[in-house]
Amino acid sequence: MVICVKRMCEHSIYNNYYYYYNYYYYYLLLLLLLLFIIIIIIIIDLIVLDVSVPQVSLELNPGQKTPSPGVDLLHVRALGENDTLHLLLSSNGAPAVLLVHTNSTESLIHVNWTAFLNRTPGSVRVEPESSVRYSSALVFSRLLEYDDVNNTADPQDLPESSFLPPYDLQNFTWSEMNSTLDYTHHSTLLCGRDSSSAFSNASLCLQFSAFESEGREEAWPSLLHSANSSQLRVWLEGVIPRTNQSRFSLELQTVSEEGFQSRVDIHEFIDDEYTPSIFQMSEWVSSQVNSSSVGGFVQWKPVAYRQREPVLEDATSCRNTLPISLTQPTPSGLVSSYFTHNSLTYGINVSFGMAEDPFYSSTHFISWTVLVGMGSPPSDFFSPLVMGIIAVGLGTPLALLVVGGVYVCIRKRREEQLGYQPIN
Repeated sequence: MVICVKRMCEHSIYNNYYYYYNYYYYYLLLLLLLLFIIIIIIIIDLIVLDVSVPQVSLELNPGQKTPSPGVDLLHVRALGENDTLHLLLSSNGAPAVLLVHTNSTESLIHVNWTAFLNRTPGSVRVEPESSVRYSSALVFSRLLEYDDVNNTADPQDLPESSFLPPYDLQNFTWSEMNSTLDYTHHSTLLCGRDSSSAFSNASLCLQFSAFESEGREEAWPSLLHSANSSQLRVWLEGVIPRTNQSRFSLELQTVSEEGFQSRVDIHEFIDDEYTPSIFQMSEWVSSQVNSSSVGGFVQWKPVAYRQREPVLEDATSCRNTLPISLTQPTPSGLVSSYFTHNSLTYGINVSFGMAEDPFYSSTHFISWTVLVGMGSPPSDFFSPLVMGIIAVGLGTPLALLVVGGVYVCIRKRREEQLGYQPIN
C-alpha cells in the first residue's frame, strides 16, 4: 500500500511538471510564430521588385555658352537599364516641369539657347526622336486671389467681383538655381516675385526634388515617391493680401501629346499614418483615349499647411476644379520650345482653405506638395509597423486556437499513456 501511494505521488509530480513544461513550451512557440510573421512582413516590404536603381545626374543649363540672367534650365537624367527619364525644370516664362520618357539609354537633351529664349518650337528636343515614348508637362501659370467675404473657402460659388487681378507667373522675376542646387540630394529651389508692392518682401517658391528609388520624406504630407517621379513643394510667403478676407489658389496646366485625355481621380483609404487626418488622394492623370493605360500623373493629398513646419493644428484642406481644355498658348517657354506638333492643354485651379478657417493674413504662409511622374501613380500602403500590428491582432486568436487544440490533443494522449497502472 505504501509503495502504491509513493508511486502515485511520483506520478502526480511528474504530471504537474509535464503540464507546466508543455505550457511554457507552447507559449514560447506562439511568440516565435508571431515574431516570424512580423519578420516576413518586414522582409516583403523591404524587397524591391525592380532591383535596378536608376543613375540620376543633374546638369544646369545644358549646352549654354553665354549666361542668361533670370532664365535657368535644370536637366535631370535618370538612366535605367533599358530606358531613360528626362526631367526638366525651367524658369523661362511660367515655371514648368517637363517629363520625357525614352526607350533608349543613349537619348540626350539638345537646347538651342537663342531660339529657346525666344520660345521657338523645337529649340528643346530629345535625340534620337524615335526613342521618345511619352512627353508631358506641368505648368504653374497663375496665382489667384479672391475675397472670401462669406468665409466658405469655395471660389466656385463666388461672383466674378470677388476675384482680384491675378498674378501672372510668367511675369515674375525668378531666382537663379545655381545657388540652391544640391547634386547630392538632386534638389533645387526656385523662388519668384511680382513687381507689385504686395510682393515687396514676399515670394512664391518651388522646391524641386528628384529621386533614385522609392521612399517618403519625413515632413508631411509624406507622399510616396519613386524613381519615375519628382516632387514639388510650393509655398507662398509674406504676400500682403489685398483684402482682409483674402484666400489664394493656383492655376495649373498640363500639356501632353495628342491621343491623351485628362481626368482627376479621388482615392480614399483607411490609413492616415503618413498624413494624419487625411484619408484621400487626388490624382490628375493623362490616359490614352479608349484605354485605361496612364501615361503620366500629377498627385497630391488634399491638404495644405499654414506654417513652414507642418503640424496638425495648422493643416487646412484644398480643393480642385475639374480639368477643362484650354486653347490659348501656354505661358511656359519650356513647353512652347519642346512641343512642335499639336499638343493638348488642360487646366485646373487648386484652392487652399476650408470654411471658417483663418484667412491667409493670419500667418502669411501657405504650402502645398505635389508629385509629378510618368506611368501609374504610386499607391499608399500600410507601413511594416501597422502590418505587424494587424498580423498580430488577426493572427493571435488563430494561433491560440491552433496551438491550444494541438496541446489539448497531445495532453489527452499523454494522460492515456501515463495513466495509473496497478502493481502486480
